[in-house]
Amino acid sequence: MKYIQLFFQYAAQYMKTRLTYRTDMVVEILSDLMSQAVNFVFILLVFGHTTMISGWSREEIIFIYGFFLVPFAIFGAFFNIWDFNERYIVKGEMDRILTRPIHSLFQIVLERMELESLFGVITGIAVMLYAGSLLDLQIAWYDPFVFVLLVLGGALVYASIFVLIASISFWSDSPTSIMPMMYNIGNYGRYPVNIYNNVIRFVLTWILPFAFVGVYPAAYFLGREDWYMYAFLTPVIGLVFFAFSIFMWNVGVTKYRGAGN
Repeated sequence: MKYIQLFFQYAAQYMKTRLTYRTDMVVEILSDLMSQAVNFVFILLVFGHTTMISGWSREEIIFIYGFFLVPFAIFGAFFNIWDFNERYIVKGEMDRILTRPIHSLFQIVLERMELESLFGVITGIAVMLYAGSLLDLQIAWYDPFVFVLLVLGGALVYASIFVLIASISFWSDSPTSIMPMMYNIGNYGRYPVNIYNNVIRFVLTWILPFAFVGVYPAAYFLGREDWYMYAFLTPVIGLVFFAFSIFMWNVGVTKYRGAGN
């Protein structure tokens, strides 16, 4: 309960801060929407030259992209730790974090939250509804519950990968370019993995499981029965990888040497 109360207190203070500079917040939201629109237009341009890609239609890939946006938005709102190395290790702010009687990762999540990123959830659902109407998808009464479960699993997958990368900083405090590279690799998860070769497909499934953020869970709603096993593995993969990332984080904290020379 203490953690829940802290979360809502931080969220309330964050919104007060952001609403002080409303124009800045609106510009940031519009910037995110423009970025998502560019990716959407890219898909349309690709299908301007073909009707199918490895057995997937334009509408199906648009649906996958829409699903991908939802867990990605949740990740972006609460795990904005792309600058963890520079801010908390190199500049020594981790010292401040470790003096407080709250789990260090939870504190960083609270400090770095960007709640405006949650607008991506609305965008993603809108894209899914658009593609679903073109595909004439039928939704069962339990599908909304399955959707929430798969979205949370996908968000945990994304979060776990970046927590693991951030944990590397405890052993190596030198600036690294791994985080931006991983953001780019994560974009592969919004396309069907069978359009890649077997090596990339294996990596995106079992090593860096970005495929469980977009294509695998979306395959359930698209009726791709041969991919159902992967779809229902999404929450399992999310929990397993996130538990492992927390374990590595906790081990890394014990290796932290503090700021200074």
